[in-house]
Amino acid sequence: MLTFIVKRLLYGFWVLLGVATLVFFLFNILPGDPARMMLGQRADIASVEAINKELGRDKPIYVQYFSFLYDLSPLGIESKLNKGGNRVSYPISPSIKKHYLCIKAPYLRRSFQSNREVTSILKEAFPKTLILAAVSMGFALILGVFLGMINIIYPHKILNSIIFGLSIFGMSLPSFFASILMAWLFAFVLADYTGLNLFGSLYEVDEMGNGKYMELKNLILPALTLGIRPLAIITELTSSSLKEVLAKDYIRTARAKGLSEWKVLKRHALKNALNPIITTISGWFASLLAGAVFVEYVFDWKGMGLVIVNSLEKYDFPVLMGAVLFVAVLLIIVNIIVDIFYRVIDPRVELES
Repeated sequence: MLTFIVKRLLYGFWVLLGVATLVFFLFNILPGDPARMMLGQRADIASVEAINKELGRDKPIYVQYFSFLYDLSPLGIESKLNKGGNRVSYPISPSIKKHYLCIKAPYLRRSFQSNREVTSILKEAFPKTLILAAVSMGFALILGVFLGMINIIYPHKILNSIIFGLSIFGMSLPSFFASILMAWLFAFVLADYTGLNLFGSLYEVDEMGNGKYMELKNLILPALTLGIRPLAIITELTSSSLKEVLAKDYIRTARAKGLSEWKVLKRHALKNALNPIITTISGWFASLLAGAVFVEYVFDWKGMGLVIVNSLEKYDFPVLMGAVLFVAVLLIIVNIIVDIFYRVIDPRVELES
């Protein structure tokens, strides 16, 4: 197990290095001068050159690249001993005087537009996306497993056709179209009956502007919209997995003891059919964290998705690069955890490098 974890961590490191390299060169060849965008109409040659020098954009591209990797690295070299804040320094060797190996927090630089640290922006936005993804996945899991079990308990042709049709519709529905459709139907056409808002985030400012308050109903439409696709997949996967498990010998033994079909499913079949469902949930949860861009933009949910869209519109490259790298790290961590957890719940699975 330890060897497997180390190999997966090394694999994740190389993947992250590749993503960081791709992100750096991609955003450094895009048109647009951040200095001119920061200065606006006040831009002149001297000011533009001063800003580019401050940002390090006057240096060769390979120097900028290694500087970018150094900023991301948790290890660095300092010329003085520092034991406070985000850095803890240690002497490299007695022969290298006044240089210390330090452990530091990765630095994602500052926003071109607001001059805020990118880390601060992501810390503010990520919890909202995490809440949205968790509620969406909880909705998809509970309803998906329930519909999958109903599909098995009541194998009527019409009911199966309805559930199958809804699953196919959910899997084929793009997120941006689903967002617009849900917003138009439930927050515009049926707004008098649902009471739901077309736009809104988890926290709203009161009419007097005195403070923030939590508005949970703003979570309903984004969560339902984001959970449609995993709901469809979990429903179909639960049905197919239960069908396979119900053909086993121990299920026939349970039925022979006189247990009802519901008890057979609940006590014996469902727990043995959860392996592929757990794998799917883990993968989809990471995808929801990364793919909430359109949903958050349509509903004005102030999370990672909205941050990415706004930074794209304003050519705010540090924020965009930081958000992409942050999502990449999440995906790598989730994939490693899924591999380990899958092995723990099913010892028959062999770990492969």
